Amino acid sequence: MEALKILITNDDGIDAPGIRALFASVTLAMQRDRPGQPYQVVVVAPDRCRSECGHSIETRHPLTIKTIQPDWHALTGTPVDCVRVAIQAMQVRPNVVLSGINAGANLGVNLMVSGTFAAAREASLLGVPAMAVSHYRRPDVPRTWDHTPAWIAETMAEFFAAACECERSISQPPLWNVNLPAVDPDATRVPPRIECLVDRCPITRTGSIAGWENGSAAGARQPKATVRFDIDFHGRPREPGRDVEHCFGGRMTISKLDRQIGW
Repeated sequence: MEALKILITNDDGIDAPGIRALFASVTLAMQRDRPGQPYQVVVVAPDRCRSECGHSIETRHPLTIKTIQPDWHALTGTPVDCVRVAIQAMQVRPNVVLSGINAGANLGVNLMVSGTFAAAREASLLGVPAMAVSHYRRPDVPRTWDHTPAWIAETMAEFFAAACECERSISQPPLWNVNLPAVDPDATRVPPRIECLVDRCPITRTGSIAGWENGSAAGARQPKATVRFDIDFHGRPREPGRDVEHCFGGRMTISKLDRQIGW
């Protein structure tokens, strides 16, 4: 039996607890749903946090890569760089790419700036099935990670099955975006899952500038000013029946997207 090769990356950095949780999730899913099938996991992740970098790449400096431990590599680049380096330079040849688990939700229009999702989208553009996983957080809910393998094992098994089916039928590779809800893992076994579309509502922001003189003449020199935005992430607008509403309501959301635009 041919080994399943899995590439893991993230945008929180190679030392983030979420990437270890994703690695553990793969182990559980393979043991539970694919016993006996050989597999190999290769991790290529940013050497530091690259949160909210979107689909950006590093072009100003040469990328360097450092092996942290066998099959774990840190790259001086973005999540998209990690996918490109792994597939196009290291010749990893993965059957699937997994990105996450992000410390914070990537829902709705957040996908436009999410480095976690951008890595999955880049893999899909290169013809590899990909899934991004994020965990919605609230200040009143414990921010633990041990529960995540059990929560996403079934979803991961379904994704692996979809990826294998895609390989057999030579169809468009699946691109999934998964979000875990912010519910107390000690009080909840596995949250209910729902497949849904991505919310399209913009996030409301209130901007202020300190030290800016609005009444000055056009072209006049302005003093250095500080710009701040206030945002109520938890109270953001939402469309009924889409990922923001469902995840905020305590459900695990699965959105299957078009690989060309990731929407």
